[in-house]
Amino acid sequence: MRYLIGLCLRGQDPHSPQTRLRCGTIAGGLGILLNLLLSCGKLLAGFLTGSVAMMADGVNNLSDAASSVVTLVGFRLAGQEADAEHPFGHGRIEYVSGLIVSLAILLMGIEVARSSLDSLFHGAQVQSSPLAVAILCAAILVKLWMFWFNRTLGRTIGSAAIEATAADSLSDTASTAVVLLSTLVSPYLNFPLDGLAGLLVAAFILKTGWDAARDTLDPLLGRPMDPELAADIDRIVLSHDKILGIHDLVYHDYGPGRAMMSFHAEVPADGDFLEYHDLIDHIERELKETHHIDTVIHMDPIVSDERTNTLRRQVADIASSIDPALTIHDFRITPGPCHTNLIFDVVIPYGSSLTDKQVCAQLEQQIKALSPNYYPVIQVDHSYVDLRQR
Repeated sequence: MRYLIGLCLRGQDPHSPQTRLRCGTIAGGLGILLNLLLSCGKLLAGFLTGSVAMMADGVNNLSDAASSVVTLVGFRLAGQEADAEHPFGHGRIEYVSGLIVSLAILLMGIEVARSSLDSLFHGAQVQSSPLAVAILCAAILVKLWMFWFNRTLGRTIGSAAIEATAADSLSDTASTAVVLLSTLVSPYLNFPLDGLAGLLVAAFILKTGWDAARDTLDPLLGRPMDPELAADIDRIVLSHDKILGIHDLVYHDYGPGRAMMSFHAEVPADGDFLEYHDLIDHIERELKETHHIDTVIHMDPIVSDERTNTLRRQVADIASSIDPALTIHDFRITPGPCHTNLIFDVVIPYGSSLTDKQVCAQLEQQIKALSPNYYPVIQVDHSYVDLRQR
C-alpha cells in the first residue's frame, strides 16, 4: 500500500490539481478492476449456492465498479483549468461525482432490500460450498485493503469522493461478513436466514450511501470553515503587531485546493496607511503560500483613546454576559451635546438560543444602564465560522 500511495503522490504537493488528478485516476482504476473481480466471484458463488444475499452482495460490487467509473470521470473533469465560463475552476465536480456515487449506493441498497424481502418470504434453502466460502473470505480481505488504501489516500489529499469510497469499502466488508456467516449457518437451520442476511447487507449499504451523500452535500451547499483552519488563520494574521483583530471571515469552497476568503483586519486609525497597505498585501501572500487560499482583506481603522477603549471593553463584557459566544467589533463613538452614539457590530452565532431582537434589546438596556445619554447603534452579524469551536 505504501508503494501505491508513493506512486500517487510522487513527493509532490498533495493538494495540487495535478497530484489530485493522478491520485483519483489510480484509485478509480483500482476500484473498477477489483470490484469487477469481486462481483464476478460473488455472482458465481451465489449461483452455485442459490444465495440471494450473496448475489445481492455481488451486484453491490458491480455498482461499486460503476461508482469508481463516476469517481474517475469526476477527477478528470475537476482537474481542468479555470476558463472564462468557470473562472474558479471545476473542482466542485469532484463533490458532484461523490454525490452521484452516494445516490447509486442508496439505489442499490433499496434494490438489495427488495430482493432480500422476497427471499425472506419465498426463498429456497441455501447450499453451502467451499468455493463460495473461499470467495467470500478473499472478498473480505480485498475490501479491507481497499478501505485502508482509500482512507489513507483520501485523507492525504483531502478528497471527500475517495473517503466516501473508503467508507463504502468498510461497509462492504461488514456486509460480506454477514453473508459469509449466513452461508456457513443456513444449511443447518430451518429458517430463511439468507433473506435476513440480505436485509442486513441492505442496511449497511443504505447507511453508507446516506453518510456519503451528507459528506458531499455539505460542501456543495456551503459549510463553515474548518475551526482548526480558522484558528491558524487567526494565528498568522495576529502575529503581525499592527493587526489589532480580525472579523467577518467569509470562506468560499470551490473544490479541493480551490478556495477564497475575505475578512476585515483592524489597524490603528492613527498609523501610516501606506505601511498598512503593504502589510495587508504581505498577509494575503502569506495565506496563499501557507493554505493555498486566495484572500481579500479589508482594513478597518480603530480609534484607540482612553474613553473609546473603556467603553469598548464595557460593551464587550455586556455582550459576553448575555451569551459568552457573542462578540463585538467595529466599535466607535460619536459624542454630541445631548447624547453619545455607541456604534458597533455584534456577532451572533447560528444556533444561538436568543433571537437578533432579543440580543439587541438586552444590549440596549444594559448599555443605557451605564448612562442614559448613551445611544447604541447596533448592526447584527452572523458568523460564517462556528465561534463555539474556536
